Amino acid sequence: MRLHALNDLHLTLKHVHWNVVGPHFIAVHQMIDPQVDRVRDMADDVAERPAALGGVAQGTPGALVSERSWDDYAIGRADALAHLAALDLVYTGLIEDVRTSTKEAGQVDPATEDLLIEQLRDLEQFQWFVRAHLENASGTLGTDTARFEEESAAKGARLG
Repeated sequence: MRLHALNDLHLTLKHVHWNVVGPHFIAVHQMIDPQVDRVRDMADDVAERPAALGGVAQGTPGALVSERSWDDYAIGRADALAHLAALDLVYTGLIEDVRTSTKEAGQVDPATEDLLIEQLRDLEQFQWFVRAHLENASGTLGTDTARFEEESAAKGARLG
C-alpha cells in the first residue's frame, strides 16, 4: 500500500502542477515539481525493498486502482490555494498511514522502518510547505475543519 500511495501521490502532484491557476500559480507550480521528483524516488525505494527481500512490487496502474482504499483526487482546474487546501488533506492521510506503517515495520524489520522514517520527514516537510500558504500570521490553518478535498478546496479558495 505504501507503493500505491506514493505512486498515487506523485500523479496527484503532477495533476495539481498542470491544473493550478490564479495569482499564486508560479509559486505553487514551481514548489510542486521537486515534490514530484522526491515522491517518485520514494516510490522507487519502497518498490525495491520487497524486491531485495525476494518479493514482488506491484506497481501497475491496475493494481493501484483495485487495491487502494481512497478515491481519486477530486479537484480539477482550480485556484492555487484551493489545490493546496485539498493537497493538505492528501498529505494528512498519507502521513497518518506512513506513521502506522512505520510502527508496524519497526516490530519486524528495522531497515524498512528506517526507510519509512526518512520518507515521513520529507512528507511532513512537503505538508509544511503547503500549509505555509494556508496559515495566517498566528499559525491558524484556514482549512482546519475541512474533512473532504472539495470542502477544503472551497475554504482554501476563500483565503485568497
